[in-house]
Amino acid sequence: MQYEAGNFDVIVIGAGHAGCEAGLAAARLGAKTLMITINLDMVAFMPCNPSVGGPAKGIVVREIDALGGEMGKNIDKTHIQMRMLNTGKGPAVRALRAQADKFSYQHEMKKTIENEPNMTLLQGMVDRLLIEDEAVQGVITMTGAIYRSKTVVITTGTFLRGEIILGELKYSSGPNNQQPSIKLSEHLQELGFDLVRFKTGTPPRVNSHTIDYSKTEIQPGDEIPQAFSYETTKYITDQLPCWLTYTNERTHLLIDENLHRSPMYSGMIKGTGPRYCPSIEDKVVRFNDKPRHQIFLEPEGRNTQEVYVQGLSTSLPEDVQQQIMKTIPGLENVQMMRAGYAIEYDAIVPTQLWPTLETKKIKNLYTAGQINGTSGYEEAAGQGLMAGINAGRKALNREELILSRSDAYIGVLIDDLITKGTNEPYRLLTSRAEYRLLLRHDNADLRLTEIGHEMGLISEERYERFLKKKEQIEAEKLRLKSIILKPTEQVQELIQSMGGSELKDGIRASDLLKRPEMTYGHVETLAPNEISLDTDVKEQVEIQVKYEGYIEKSLQQVDRLKKMENKKIPENIDYNKITGLATEARQKLTQIKPLTLAQASRISGVNPADISILLVYIEQGRVARISNQ
Repeated sequence: MQYEAGNFDVIVIGAGHAGCEAGLAAARLGAKTLMITINLDMVAFMPCNPSVGGPAKGIVVREIDALGGEMGKNIDKTHIQMRMLNTGKGPAVRALRAQADKFSYQHEMKKTIENEPNMTLLQGMVDRLLIEDEAVQGVITMTGAIYRSKTVVITTGTFLRGEIILGELKYSSGPNNQQPSIKLSEHLQELGFDLVRFKTGTPPRVNSHTIDYSKTEIQPGDEIPQAFSYETTKYITDQLPCWLTYTNERTHLLIDENLHRSPMYSGMIKGTGPRYCPSIEDKVVRFNDKPRHQIFLEPEGRNTQEVYVQGLSTSLPEDVQQQIMKTIPGLENVQMMRAGYAIEYDAIVPTQLWPTLETKKIKNLYTAGQINGTSGYEEAAGQGLMAGINAGRKALNREELILSRSDAYIGVLIDDLITKGTNEPYRLLTSRAEYRLLLRHDNADLRLTEIGHEMGLISEERYERFLKKKEQIEAEKLRLKSIILKPTEQVQELIQSMGGSELKDGIRASDLLKRPEMTYGHVETLAPNEISLDTDVKEQVEIQVKYEGYIEKSLQQVDRLKKMENKKIPENIDYNKITGLATEARQKLTQIKPLTLAQASRISGVNPADISILLVYIEQGRVARISNQ
């Protein structure tokens, strides 16, 4: 029996990494928010690897923080190890990665949500959406409770018709043996949404007491304190190490001999798995020339002996998993506490979404996270934040937010999904961003804090600190440009010690800093600043000065792109009436409904000739004339 249970501005279905960001963003904007999740003990749970960050993903976490999201703050409070990756490479690919205490992470996030004034957290199962006049009006739970709202965000992760596969065993389940969401998936199909079947996997967990660490290589965290959030001031110093070991020919032979028992190769698994996070069976088959693969042993927390066997994702039968681990150095006598498994689930085809993550089919309905075909906590959180901002702002009758590809990796992620779609679980990579020199780990605050403040998610105090930092960076760049360093004995000795060529004449301090062997610290000794600057200010000055030419070229490319982004495509356009368009282009443009000429140019199957025809058609005012006939 159904009954009226309450009225809200925003309802968020799910409390994973996307749901947490969506709910908190909406509530902090001032929207009365309800977050419904199947199990309150699973808020912000990490069913797969206990880590946050890494290449591209770590930059997304910084972007979430710069916009006023929670993931960066939460991992800073609960990690067991922090490392900056790719330090030997350029700034465009550097990224922070944290090993999480998965239990502390979820408990801290749940506490944050419970203490949010505009938030109501509820355990329940949503079976249906309340739809009137092709617009969502709320949700109906399995107990018959009707919750009404102005907007709804679906962040169901891998729970939609989830099925766990372990060897020859297959059963209905969400991740970690949780209850799956079946009726909501069926309801979305009834509403006319196109769904796809994806698959992801997880490795075994083993007992730390039974690992022989003497046969592995230690992987410690960084000694220098690091943080994802720009608000973090207290750093965790008592870090726990991870450990590295390898598979070998014995491991690979054992896997080859048991491929007939692998659900991936027997045909039991129908869903498409993530290309960039393959199972160990997949790695052995696809890269059969490699004699070994890396295996990282990652503690799951401070108060547990469970260790995550990173690199050994598998759905092979339990007995085979145990045999495989006995071939790996350090794991010969290991006790497996949880077997690895694969999980299949439903996702919606993301080209059915607008850039705001609102669905094209149902107004005021948003989706975010793995339901949109992505993999990874960070990609989910980034989408969740954007969906929460937009659902909250729409409920409050404010303008929604769209990030461009030149604004943030989050913009690249969403644009890729809604414009190109994906035929496998999507993973964000630095190579996906054409402006990656602009979208760096170190400058996320400079790119996005202004937007976060404008949205109402960045406090005045934090915004003032940000403005001061910006002023200091510009002032120091000007100072270095104004100082001429003469070829004195001190200057020549320093340059020689760094392997550089001596000066023949005076040089601007900024030009000396552009030399590859020179750092800001070197230049600072020759041209001291009376004002004490923070480390992150010095870092910005060095990067902006050193890469000035490359950054300027990237900015010029962005300006050219913005001209195309400003070419709006009228909503009432009928592509079937445009003569000269290729058939595939006509079909794709009609399906995706791009908002701008730039978005249209990124659609697979739409070529430059089609864009030229479309541009002429729009500029000649043909759309307006045809619609007025």
